[in-house]
Amino acid sequence: MYRRTKSVSQALEWDSALGQLILDAAGDGIFGLDAAGRTTFANPAACEMMGYSKSEMLGVSSHDLIHYAHLDGTPYSSSDCPIYAAFSDGRIHSISDDVFWKKDGAPIQVEYTSTPLRRKGRLIGAVVVFRNVTPLRKSEENLRAALAEVEQLRDRLSAENSYLQEEIELQNNFDDVVGHSPAMENALKQAETVAPTPATVLISGETGTGKELFARAIHRLSGRREGPFIKVNCAAIPDDLFESEFFGHIKGAFTGAVQDRPGRFELADGGTLFLDEVGELPVSMQSKLLRVLQEGELERVGESRVRKIDVRIVAATNRDLRRAVESGSYRSDLFYRLNVFPIEIAPLRFRREDIADLARRFLQVAKVRFNRPAPRLSIANIKRLEAYDWPGNVRELQNVIERATIISKGKRLQFKQLDLYQQEDVGASNAGSHEDSILSDAEMKTRVKDNIRAALRKTGGRIYGAEGAAALLAMKPTTLFSYVRKHNLKYIGIR
Repeated sequence: MYRRTKSVSQALEWDSALGQLILDAAGDGIFGLDAAGRTTFANPAACEMMGYSKSEMLGVSSHDLIHYAHLDGTPYSSSDCPIYAAFSDGRIHSISDDVFWKKDGAPIQVEYTSTPLRRKGRLIGAVVVFRNVTPLRKSEENLRAALAEVEQLRDRLSAENSYLQEEIELQNNFDDVVGHSPAMENALKQAETVAPTPATVLISGETGTGKELFARAIHRLSGRREGPFIKVNCAAIPDDLFESEFFGHIKGAFTGAVQDRPGRFELADGGTLFLDEVGELPVSMQSKLLRVLQEGELERVGESRVRKIDVRIVAATNRDLRRAVESGSYRSDLFYRLNVFPIEIAPLRFRREDIADLARRFLQVAKVRFNRPAPRLSIANIKRLEAYDWPGNVRELQNVIERATIISKGKRLQFKQLDLYQQEDVGASNAGSHEDSILSDAEMKTRVKDNIRAALRKTGGRIYGAEGAAALLAMKPTTLFSYVRKHNLKYIGIR
């Protein structure tokens, strides 16, 4: 009987020692609680993770010691404590996202299980097994941030790809600025001067003079040449899409916004943003554009997050923005923000010296593009081209050369369409004249001036708009305005 009792006692001691070894070897933190919530035992892993010695933990309220507050610092009531709940309701409580507070006051994110302990059917406490998941949560957070960044880059690359596809379709047929006229050399010198600086540039000139070509040249000569060159045509964007195009939007911001999309400003980050036809910006957008230019930050449509951007602005316009400011249709503060370094490109009729060089360049490009053995430009061809006023400027010259290349036969280039264009410009002045009447060049020019004066008188000096002289003459308003200015056709109230 004695021996049997001794062997049972030894077995119990052995089991207790083995259990203690297991507790001490466990990598997870383990501590026990009595029914009052006081710590009754704690293994080395628990003490190490919490920064307390075993003696500091034993006999002390576990909740008051390590579980007294949420992660944001707000108090955590003991009545809400899932650890204590185990010996109140007798159920196992598993928590995957909570926080314990170390002795030094630093929080650690934990997941734990609180299991009730019973003796003879009575709840006497709980045993808690917990694990420090702070590194895991940090890794998850970093992974989420990385995935978000990848998603953002994917969206940006997708948008850039779409943009580049548009650029390829609209790409000009020449790369360099062509011309040796004093007006062109002066403009080039200005561009070379401002290009290395971060200054905002405003390029003005009639439609078709090559403003975008200058903008690209400024970008290539700048320190941002390795960054993107992004173009946005302000005149081609519907009013309700301006903010989305400029600043981007997030998924669900409006009907049709099926995914996050960066705007042109974000796409141009680190590079140059070319605002073409900036004079056509609606007044409602001018203030928003000004804020971004001043503060260097924006918010996507539907998002409250502020994004910093680093963009160099080159703008272009065929409008007289000073006059627009005076009339109240353009914000003066935006104009002065854009007009830091103005460059004006003269229309082609004011630099006829450049016509021959441009025509030769366009002819070489057209021969390759259309696979046509077009002949060389003759002296007669060049004189013919130089005699025309080119209301459409360089772009019109390019179109004429391309058409002549396509229809050319043998060794001759023909520019019959120039005769047609000139007839259209003076069509109103010739109305009612006899078909056999012949006018000298001087008489023809006088007829044109008289016709334009008559149109200005009829419209009260108005050039632009549906009721303006340009509409009456079936001319482009910019062409008519340039003609009036060139020939000094003064009329009271011209606008």
